[in-house]
Amino acid sequence: MAVSASRDGTLKLWDLVTGRELRTLVGHTDGVTAVASSSDGRLVVSASADQTLKIWELASGREVATLRGHSHVVSGVALSPNGGVAVSASWDNTLKFWDLYSGSNVRTLGVHSDRVSGVAFSADGRSVVSASVDKTVVFWELRQGARLASFTFDAPVYCCATGAGRILAGDQAGRVHVLAIEAGGSAQRANSDLLPN
Repeated sequence: MAVSASRDGTLKLWDLVTGRELRTLVGHTDGVTAVASSSDGRLVVSASADQTLKIWELASGREVATLRGHSHVVSGVALSPNGGVAVSASWDNTLKFWDLYSGSNVRTLGVHSDRVSGVAFSADGRSVVSASVDKTVVFWELRQGARLASFTFDAPVYCCATGAGRILAGDQAGRVHVLAIEAGGSAQRANSDLLPN
């Protein structure tokens, strides 16, 4: 199953084998900007231009909760590997960490100087990476909210991902920057960036 987000404020669930739409989830009052699903496939969290996040139960399509706290567009969302924590990125220049069991905001980080455009958890769930229009990528330790590393580029950074000991960050110029995650949890620039053809 796949979940898609739309500017019309809906999410759609799709059967990947048949390509058939299974269900439409309605609840946001503005465009849905991002979506993340739990590793067990039971829950989806959506981010929206309506300044909220919503938790959805996939089996029933039921809206479980609405998370409020951002003061601008919520541009990104990621779920911890265990599914208990969500982190949201917003145009209000913050990251917010949410306990999905209680629906409460447990931490807010506001160190970016412009819109936060993307966020991703590390595979072990101990750290988070954020990307921002302020041309930075920041690598965070989750438990204390401490900054492990920060990188500045020459163009706004719009997305990020983690995997295989790397952070990937895509910028406005079409480049993908490759950052290496070290054994102790720090990160450093890899030798090269990936450039478009």
